[in-house]
Amino acid sequence: MTDLIHTLTHILKFIGSMPEELIEPIEFLPDFLKDAMIDSLNLIPFLFVIFVFIEIVEHYMTKKKHLFVFWMKKIGPLFGSLFASFPQCGFSVVASTLYVRRILSRGTILAVYIATSDEAIPVLIAEPSSAYLILPIILIKIVIAVIVGYLADVLVKYEAKEPAPLDKEFVHVHDEHCHCDCTHHYPVKLRDAVRTRGFWMHPLKHTFGIFIFIFLVSVALGYFMEAVGTEENLAKYCLINSPLQPLLVSLLGLIPNCAVSVAMTLLFIKHTISFGSLIAGLSTSGGLGLLILFTKNNDKKDTAIMLTILVAVSTIVGLILQYNIFGINKIFEIFGMQI
Repeated sequence: MTDLIHTLTHILKFIGSMPEELIEPIEFLPDFLKDAMIDSLNLIPFLFVIFVFIEIVEHYMTKKKHLFVFWMKKIGPLFGSLFASFPQCGFSVVASTLYVRRILSRGTILAVYIATSDEAIPVLIAEPSSAYLILPIILIKIVIAVIVGYLADVLVKYEAKEPAPLDKEFVHVHDEHCHCDCTHHYPVKLRDAVRTRGFWMHPLKHTFGIFIFIFLVSVALGYFMEAVGTEENLAKYCLINSPLQPLLVSLLGLIPNCAVSVAMTLLFIKHTISFGSLIAGLSTSGGLGLLILFTKNNDKKDTAIMLTILVAVSTIVGLILQYNIFGINKIFEIFGMQI
C-alpha cells in the first residue's frame, strides 16, 4: 500500500511539473502568459476527475431530481439548500423551472440560489492553498440560505402571479439555455453508461470549457497585475477593504452564467477580492437558473423582489465577514480555519 501511494505521488508530481518544464523555456512568451498557461494546465487533471465524479452522481439522480424539487415545496429551504450546495449546474435550472410554474415556494428558490455551488468548488479543490476554504464556504452559504428561505416564506406576503399555460417551448427551456447538457443522461446502469462515449465526453467538455475560461481570466489578471505594477495598486483598483466591494461583487454574481463563479473564485485566489466579497458574489450566483427566472417568470415584480433580497442579504453578509463584525470569524478559528 505504501509503495502504491509512493508511486501515485511520483506520478502526480511528474504530471504537475510537465507544464512548467514545457512552457518555461519558451523565451518569447511574456512571464504573465507563461504563468497563466502553467497554472491553467495544472488544473486539467483535477477538473476532469471532479467532473467525472459529478457525472456519476448526476447519473444516479436523473430520474429523482424533479421529485426531490417537488417535495421541497413541503420540506422547504433546508433541503433545497442542501441539494443546491452540491457542485453542479443543473439543479438551479430545474428549481427555477418549477418555481415559475409555482410548484416551489419563494423561500425555497431563494435558498437554492444562495446555496448553489457550481464551478467555484472544483476550482478551489484544484488550488491546494485555498482548498481548506471549501467547507466554510459551503457551510456559510447553507446557513444563509436556510435562514433567508424560511424568513422569505414567512415575511414576504406578495403573491406572485399565476404562470401562463404550459407550452412545448417551456418544456424544453433547459435544453435551450443550459449549454452544458445537464439533462443528457439516460436511465441505464452505471456500468453500461461508463462504456458510452457521452459519459466521458461531457466531463471533457466541462473541463475544456472551464480550462479556457480560467486561462483567459488568468491572462487578463496577469497582464493587469503587470501593468499595475504593485499589489497595493491592484488592491486599490479592486476596491480592497472598501465597503462597496461586496455590493459590486454581488451584482456581478447576478450575471446568469456558470462561469462567473469561476471568475470570482480566481479573483479571490489572486487576493483581489476579500473572502466576504467572494461569499457575497457566490450567494447571488444562481447560474443559468437566474436566466430562467429572468426570461420565464411572468411576474416581473416578483423577480425584482427576489433579486433585491439576494443582493441585500449577500452584501450584508459580505460586509460582516469582510470586517469581522460580531467577531464572526472566530467561529472558524476554533476549527483552525483562517478566513
